[in-house]
Amino acid sequence: MKRLAMALLATTMMASGTNAAEVIFAHGANPGNPRYVAAEEWAKLFTECTGGADTVNVAPSATMGDDVEMLTSATAGVINVTANSQGAMSQIVPEIGLLGLPFLFEDLPSAWEVLDGEVGGMLDERAQQAGLKILGFWDNGIRNVSHVSKTVPEPVDIKGMKIRTPPDQMTVDIFEALGAAPAPLAFSELPTALQSGVFDGQENPLTNIYSSKIHEITPFITLTGHKYESTPVVAGLAWWSSLDEKTQGCALQATAEAGELQRQASLEGDQTLRPKMEAEGVTFAEADKKAYQEATASVYEKYAQQYPELVTALKKAAGQ
Repeated sequence: MKRLAMALLATTMMASGTNAAEVIFAHGANPGNPRYVAAEEWAKLFTECTGGADTVNVAPSATMGDDVEMLTSATAGVINVTANSQGAMSQIVPEIGLLGLPFLFEDLPSAWEVLDGEVGGMLDERAQQAGLKILGFWDNGIRNVSHVSKTVPEPVDIKGMKIRTPPDQMTVDIFEALGAAPAPLAFSELPTALQSGVFDGQENPLTNIYSSKIHEITPFITLTGHKYESTPVVAGLAWWSSLDEKTQGCALQATAEAGELQRQASLEGDQTLRPKMEAEGVTFAEADKKAYQEATASVYEKYAQQYPELVTALKKAAGQ
């Protein structure tokens, strides 16, 4: 169905004579998610900046495919921009997965400072080698574990847990180190998989859990804070290179300004959603962070062997 939607959109564009002045911005978030709101704001800001010379067609809720499919479509020029996921991007730029080293960032502002500095520029250089241009980094939060029937305050509680992860090797490694049984799955397919019993639970920031109503299926949430994930906003490099300098500036400006909105919404969600979710029947528990850190130390050892300089630089930038 998603491929059909992509084909129909492309056919409609050709039939109506639409040219490159119509920008397709695709993402996988549902209404109410900060990413959804920010994409709508991006469209508004970009159109205003270009004086109406360019319009934006926002395709939300994975209507243009899952994150991996959207990245492929951006490279191929089927879509122009996507607010994507760290996990999917790590399949193209493996180093981006290092942002998810367990317990790397103490809080969201610390992560943003690193992403907006030299690390973000380095990751953009690597992405361009693969045919993609990173316009900026929005937020996908510090992640927590939700379960259908219990909280998991200690690492031993998570052993054997069938847990959905994004298509991200770092996340898989973290949960394998904890003795769980992780398996990647597209986020759009997660509610059905949880309802059918394929998984015992999943991990996401509170904003994603709430906006997707996953808390109604997995009403036991443990505030593990085990890793951070960004939302890279990515353009197809061919499309990006075809733009004049002013239009490129509009895309960067729209990404930065909409990103401020998105980041703040993500931060506020972490601070305000717990009482709202408790009122809806969710049970929360605090995790033993020290025990979890000790249980996932082997993940650092693995990636320090593969990327010694970058892991050292990331830990330094994050204040570790």
